[in-house]
Amino acid sequence: MAAVELTICGAENITYEMHIGPGLLEEALPAFLDRHGFSRAAVITNTTLAPLYGDALAARLRGGFVLTMPDGEPFKTLDTVRELYDGLIAHGADRSTPVVALGGGVVGDVAGYAAASFLRGVPLIQAPTSLLAMVDSSIGGKVGVDLPQGKNLVGAFKDPIAIFADTDVLATLPEDELVCGLAEVVKAGFINDAALLDQLEEHGPQPIDQAIRRAAAVKIGIVEADRLEQNIRAYLNLGHTFGHALETVSGYGWKHGQAVALGLVAAARLSESLGLASTGLADRAERILTSLGLPVRFKDYSPEDIWAAMGTDKKRQGGSIRFVLLEAAAKPILKSDVPQKAVLDVLRSLRE
Repeated sequence: MAAVELTICGAENITYEMHIGPGLLEEALPAFLDRHGFSRAAVITNTTLAPLYGDALAARLRGGFVLTMPDGEPFKTLDTVRELYDGLIAHGADRSTPVVALGGGVVGDVAGYAAASFLRGVPLIQAPTSLLAMVDSSIGGKVGVDLPQGKNLVGAFKDPIAIFADTDVLATLPEDELVCGLAEVVKAGFINDAALLDQLEEHGPQPIDQAIRRAAAVKIGIVEADRLEQNIRAYLNLGHTFGHALETVSGYGWKHGQAVALGLVAAARLSESLGLASTGLADRAERILTSLGLPVRFKDYSPEDIWAAMGTDKKRQGGSIRFVLLEAAAKPILKSDVPQKAVLDVLRSLRE
């Protein structure tokens, strides 16, 4: 087992550990709860993961019980959170009852928001089961749900008391979900680990434990420096302004990792077209993402509709869309005064 300790400084000094390695759900997580004196725990997971891991985990926890939600982004809603509140109340949960969010990014966000808001906050443990969640969404305390108008428009900062990324569960992760998680690994490389990009080009994502640790380390470093996204934490949204808009217009037919992959290429192309980056950056992004099985083109949706969906993005500032762009690999910048025509031209170039 490998452990990385996160020390995140914001309004308060918050410290918690991230554990990455095999077998953590069997021993390390239950031992952590026992060590901290919790007498019961709520395992929140989805209907797919409950029979695979959720029921067994709850059985290992003192006073453990399982609450399930439907599987998939369409259920990342306030209605689902309300159902979880009902389940917590029915089981007599109180402020000392930790929520264990066992699942991918959707479960982590929804269960995390429930933990942040139920009784004005109960302890949260993130137990990510997807590659995407292990390298990105479980780290840093952002939780929330979608509204019909866009992704993650309701949420909170809710730091977990620990993160347990059990790499054994990746063995049962569907191949397409594993591939989707690689988009966030590539994103981490373009933000602050050029050597990770070299590794992906030369050797692919193996060994996967090393790829997880390197990508997680990028996010950890940024979150430590800017917990509440006052400045550089926005770099973590590289590719996401385009990606979230594509998810929205597709009715979440595009998975998050697929949309982020397309968004990374779009951000690189926009960087080139604005003269921020030299020619070749976008081609490199396309080459890496294609080699990993991720999409770099879209169809069925108009660039104009994608632009309109960007108008509800939560990262807007002062009424304008804020883009994370690149001067080079591992050199991100923030830019708000981007002409609509430049964005539409990039989207048109990526449409099949």
